[in-house]
Amino acid sequence: MSFKDLKKQSKLGSLTAKLVKEVEKMNNNGASGDDRLWKLDVDKSGNGYAVIRFLPAPNGEDLPFVKLYSHAFQGPGGWYIENSLTTLGQKDPVSEFNTTLWNNGTDAGKETARKQKRKLTYISNIYVVKDPANPENEGQVFLYKFGKKIFDKLTAAMQPEFEDEEAIDPFDFWQGANFKLKAKNVAGYRNYDSSEFAAQSPLLDDDDALEALWKKQFSLEEFVAADQFKSYDELKKRLGYVLGTKTTVRQDPEVIDEDNDRGTAEELVTAATTSSRSTSSDDEDDALSYFAQLAEE
Repeated sequence: MSFKDLKKQSKLGSLTAKLVKEVEKMNNNGASGDDRLWKLDVDKSGNGYAVIRFLPAPNGEDLPFVKLYSHAFQGPGGWYIENSLTTLGQKDPVSEFNTTLWNNGTDAGKETARKQKRKLTYISNIYVVKDPANPENEGQVFLYKFGKKIFDKLTAAMQPEFEDEEAIDPFDFWQGANFKLKAKNVAGYRNYDSSEFAAQSPLLDDDDALEALWKKQFSLEEFVAADQFKSYDELKKRLGYVLGTKTTVRQDPEVIDEDNDRGTAEELVTAATTSSRSTSSDDEDDALSYFAQLAEE
């Protein structure tokens, strides 16, 4: 670029616009620190749109998604940002402590349990068909983290509610369908209810191209590998440090799990949803990344 062109761009204001866009991109993507992860960008009103395709299981793996539980909350001793051992079907000190709090019969105990409840995240490979905010992402394979709302839409596609609806495998290269991801703000919170699947269609018409794309997919099992989780004793020690006290947890197999669908556990989930409306999975992921950085400092 010549000095003359630089001056011309200054008059047009294009450099400022470009810099603002780059700063926004850094703010949106910098927290995650993983360029494999794709995120839907939204405008100042909280609206966003993209078309993605959920991809089949990576080579050598059984499922096209993994499910991860984690905890993120602050106590007197700092932040607790950890994967939950319940992901692996094992006992976790926070879940046990939350059960103890819930069962102590006090409103304060229940409120604390709500704030410390597990967060559920799903992770899949996706192909970005259309990304108006970041067109350079189009035609690329990414990892995508999402929550229960979007997972429910995947499930509904595989198990339609009405007889006139045809079941589809949204993860299939040939018989799947593109997913129109639509985000908007509803009462101040991110909402994906308007998202929907397009008609069934092959992702690409060239099988060689599909095979090459399939080979570019990222491992999902690495997110739930044993080395991604601290031991029970390590987590218990960290929990005690964050809470500023030595925690005592019940290990009674009859205690209520915070995600159980029966009795007071159901009340816990309902109350937690009512008392603190959950933000979008994307927003929570950003918060987790930010809090994790704080915890490390």
